[in-house]
Amino acid sequence: MKVLVLGSGVVGITSAHYLAEAGHEVEVVDRQSGPALETSFANAGEVSPGYSSPWAGPGIPMKAIKWLLMRHGPLVVRPKFDPAMWLWLLKMLGNCTSARYAVNKARMVPIAEYSRDMLMALRASTGIAYDERSQGTLQLFRTQKQLDGIGGDVEVLKQFGVPFEVLDPAGCIGAEPALAAVKGKFVGGLRLPGDETGDCQMFTERLAAHCAGRGVSFRFNTKIEKIITEGGRITGVATSAGVLTADAYVVALGSYSPIILKPLGLSVPVYPVKGYSITVPITNADGAPVSTVMDETYKVAITRLGDRIRVGGTAEISGYDLSLHQARRDTLEHSVSDLFPNGGAVKEASFWCGLRPMTPDGPPIIGKTRYDNLFLNTGHGTLGWTMSCGSGRVLADIVSGKTPEIDTGALNLSRYG
Repeated sequence: MKVLVLGSGVVGITSAHYLAEAGHEVEVVDRQSGPALETSFANAGEVSPGYSSPWAGPGIPMKAIKWLLMRHGPLVVRPKFDPAMWLWLLKMLGNCTSARYAVNKARMVPIAEYSRDMLMALRASTGIAYDERSQGTLQLFRTQKQLDGIGGDVEVLKQFGVPFEVLDPAGCIGAEPALAAVKGKFVGGLRLPGDETGDCQMFTERLAAHCAGRGVSFRFNTKIEKIITEGGRITGVATSAGVLTADAYVVALGSYSPIILKPLGLSVPVYPVKGYSITVPITNADGAPVSTVMDETYKVAITRLGDRIRVGGTAEISGYDLSLHQARRDTLEHSVSDLFPNGGAVKEASFWCGLRPMTPDGPPIIGKTRYDNLFLNTGHGTLGWTMSCGSGRVLADIVSGKTPEIDTGALNLSRYG
């Protein structure tokens, strides 16, 4: 059958790939001039299933107050007269309990682990290269209190069989030799050797080209105006290029999914949380990270991507505002300069922001809706790159009427009632 995929970020393109693999005729529509030009463009570069955790958790409300008061804090809230913002925040607060955290984490880790396996298989079958590395992620703790607080995360890693290492400073330097230059600035780390890194935009562009070679068609520079319904089914999508029709429709529009779905009576609790990144040219390879280092204090990810260092972080709740704020760049520069002072030309870095599509509980929304030919693949938050291949494969199975290889019943929209 013909499937129309709305959105050409990493989640939309992986959905298109697996739908085409399943034998469907696939068309992708996007307002941009090419794939991966919004949230997938310059993310932190991590493929980190082991760090797949909901933001909402016990203790987060008190931490949020502290973060808001920090000069280089990881959280920024710019209040707006926006009911969706406040409703989303209230729902997120409702998930900040130990019980809800355990449920939500248990929903996120399987799809993330499955996605890592799907990415490895896709890489092997297509030969796509994207500055990928398979050398793990190191969560770096600057204080003993941070290190002492990892017990809960370690138990979850054990529960799901995720390999990990708790490291002293020497062990951290063994994993990331450049940290020897700043060895007095951290007390230890938690390393996940199974995690990967890679350039999400490069991957998405090359996978889109691969899809095009297999017959997937693309309509770029095409504004999606509304979804047309009749008798409980989707009958078309009105666009700037006219009405496009298919047998099935997939919404993979990230933070913009709720806007296109609201007129259909579908309430999708996805809200944009802005993240920032800088991309730093490496000037001294020996002074740069080997893989990804997570600076726990500032919640900043510092990732090696070929001859560049990608530094990503900040959770800014400010609606659909894409303004670049210098203070956020200052935080990213501070973190990478403090830990890797000799690695790159920070002042020559490019500066970017994107809107992460966050759900209030953490897991993405994948699967059916009450319209029998409308499917969702959205709400991945900071983990769109990590979860993309698994989400695309699961989505393709559901559209095809197959039972996915992992249980995804708790990931669909019905979990919100």
